[in-house]
Amino acid sequence: MDIHDDDIDLIRIRFEKIEWALDERMRRLFAANEAYALGHGGVTKVSQATGVSRRAIHVGLDELVAAKPPVPEQEKRIRKVGGGRKSITKTESGVLIALEQLVEPTTRGDPESPLRWTCKSLRTISEELARQGFKVSYPKVADLLRELGYSLQANRKTLEGADHPDRNAQFELINTQTKETIAGGNPVISVDTKKKELVGAFKNNGTNWRPQGEPEEVKVHDFIDKDLGRANPYGVYDIGSNTGWVSVGTDHDTASFAVETIRRWWYTMGKPRYADATKIMITADGGGSNGSKVRLWKLELQKLADELRMSIHVSHLPPGTSKWNKIEHRLFSYISMNWRGQPLISHEVIVNLIAGTTTKAGLKVYSELDDTTYPE
Repeated sequence: MDIHDDDIDLIRIRFEKIEWALDERMRRLFAANEAYALGHGGVTKVSQATGVSRRAIHVGLDELVAAKPPVPEQEKRIRKVGGGRKSITKTESGVLIALEQLVEPTTRGDPESPLRWTCKSLRTISEELARQGFKVSYPKVADLLRELGYSLQANRKTLEGADHPDRNAQFELINTQTKETIAGGNPVISVDTKKKELVGAFKNNGTNWRPQGEPEEVKVHDFIDKDLGRANPYGVYDIGSNTGWVSVGTDHDTASFAVETIRRWWYTMGKPRYADATKIMITADGGGSNGSKVRLWKLELQKLADELRMSIHVSHLPPGTSKWNKIEHRLFSYISMNWRGQPLISHEVIVNLIAGTTTKAGLKVYSELDDTTYPE
């Protein structure tokens, strides 16, 4: 390897920059390391550049080759034991207690905390600690909070209200009835209304593949379009066949609309599949257009039962358990995934996106527009 003058100059510059901080041993190790990197003739050149003797450089090379064990910690230490800036928890006695009282005033601290009704940002907490006599920067507040076991967390939906002692028995009863109905060759359907959607060029949550830098443009504000209005998707999920039917209504979501959707499902999908059926079992939550206390729902169902000349059995899920309804996680969730990031610009688009929903488990969905007027 040829050694150029530029190499020597760089070694000289590097050495001069840190020479003041090197002891005798580190001087020879630095020089030996540079000589080793240069190869043949490197000892002489490095000696000329640094002023370290050739003998010292050879000693350093022997130390590098010998790979001596690391120097004991006490010999490497530059700062004395106990040196350096003291922890704020030692210099500011009581800062952790004051901090916890600000963060959790109702459970661990003072219920009269000045930040009880304030957004507890790091800067706000730092300013309040300063008013109490503690000089703590807001980045250090974050360190102290982590030391106390805190982290940034969002709300979590877990509270479902009081657990009724008969809730499990209710679910077991519905499950038993479902199995018996399906075993008898009769349909069991889960029904509900999906979230109402604005029709038009509005933002739809989620992402979709598009050419880079060309996102689909939508309106800034979600003000309802008077001409297009809202879409009311009401769904019927056939538990036994893993198929779904969704009527996209353009008017009010009423019990009449809900039962009409069940009627359309029966004549289009149910009757061909269950030609010998003697009854229909429906599982639904306890509120909305198919609520357990909605008289119109019961009236319309009776009309449908008379029309079909078969019994219709309805099992309402216990209060607070609507998300357990099969249609929620076997149909509606997949519809939402299928149209994520797609502006629902028209009722036709909504119907086609719903009908295009499939799963690996073989889910098939049929959908149609229902523009009938259903008075409230």
